Amino acid sequence: MHLLTGATGYVGGRLLRRLEQDGLPVRCLCRNPETLRWRVAPGTELVRGDLLQPASLGAAFSGVDTAFYLVHSMHAGREFETQERESAANFALAAREAGVRRIIYLGGLAHGGELSPHMRSRAQTGNILRSSGIPVVEFQASIVIGSGSASFEMIRALVERLPVMITPRWVNTAAQTIAIEDVIEYLSAAIRLPFEGNLTVEIGGSDVTSYLGIMREFTRQRKLRRCILRVPFLSLSLSSRWLTLITPVYASIGRSLIESVRNPSVVRSPIAAELFAVRPMGITRAIERALANEDRPAAESRWSDARALAAPPGLAPEPGRDLLINEHTARVPLTPDQAFAPIRRIGGRTGWYFGTLLWRIRGLIDLMQGGVGMRRGRPDPETPLPG
Repeated sequence: MHLLTGATGYVGGRLLRRLEQDGLPVRCLCRNPETLRWRVAPGTELVRGDLLQPASLGAAFSGVDTAFYLVHSMHAGREFETQERESAANFALAAREAGVRRIIYLGGLAHGGELSPHMRSRAQTGNILRSSGIPVVEFQASIVIGSGSASFEMIRALVERLPVMITPRWVNTAAQTIAIEDVIEYLSAAIRLPFEGNLTVEIGGSDVTSYLGIMREFTRQRKLRRCILRVPFLSLSLSSRWLTLITPVYASIGRSLIESVRNPSVVRSPIAAELFAVRPMGITRAIERALANEDRPAAESRWSDARALAAPPGLAPEPGRDLLINEHTARVPLTPDQAFAPIRRIGGRTGWYFGTLLWRIRGLIDLMQGGVGMRRGRPDPETPLPG
């Protein structure tokens, strides 16, 4: 049996699908199994438990051979380091008591200087897991590129929304990005990897780049013309708050991402190439695949999937889109055609049911800029047309 924690998160959700496709028995530990029930295969087990409540973990670890630790606690604010240590310690203890044979953990890659709180916590988590006495495979990864990942969605939003970008110094820090597909390949291959003791594996793609390099490659592939200006005086706090206004990434997550890239994250150890058959792709291919996968079904995970990181219920960023979706449901004593008729008539002479004056001001602004304003109207008052 393979125990997966963090299955509601970005990497965990992708790995869950891969393990199921490989036909492996999977058990997911989650605080609320209902959040996963709709997306798991029929044979996958869902067990309720909380890593911060040791008494709830026994059933999840029973009969487990390999356990994945893919949990992050960045959402806990100032207490995230404490929660991260407690979660890892409880996981390690439960795994040892259950006789788990292998732990696979995905951490962060950073070299030189003082580590950010996030990267320091990632390193501490690896040490705590190794203290269990169970063999641990720790993968250390730089920026993960994939549709729905926090880093990629942050970059996509910046490049697509801002014709002129003012960037701080941290965008130049060297990073060996890795595609989410390659991360999953490494994680799944570690299940069958023969080794003794503990193993730390630095993983990255075939290119060494930076956030600036990622933005430029994204700009090239989307055929956008962007002016990127670098300034030395944007603080971490100001940068993270600015990201919150421009991108779908929340301030706490944005700050963790920014603080993490102040240290170079370039692979130095050759162990990954020596032990694994994975041949990771470069930044060009990684972005190509991320853009191609933007329209994949909702079963593909995204950074905001985890309940602890998600927006308020019913309101969450749509990956690959510049919008938020707010859904509400109400029953009305009408046929579908009757209920949809007011929606078909919106705009034109009917108006917009709310904020009509604002729409007219918008039209006036468009008119002042040389556009058609509100003069075009609706060719067909009953049938909405694209455009």
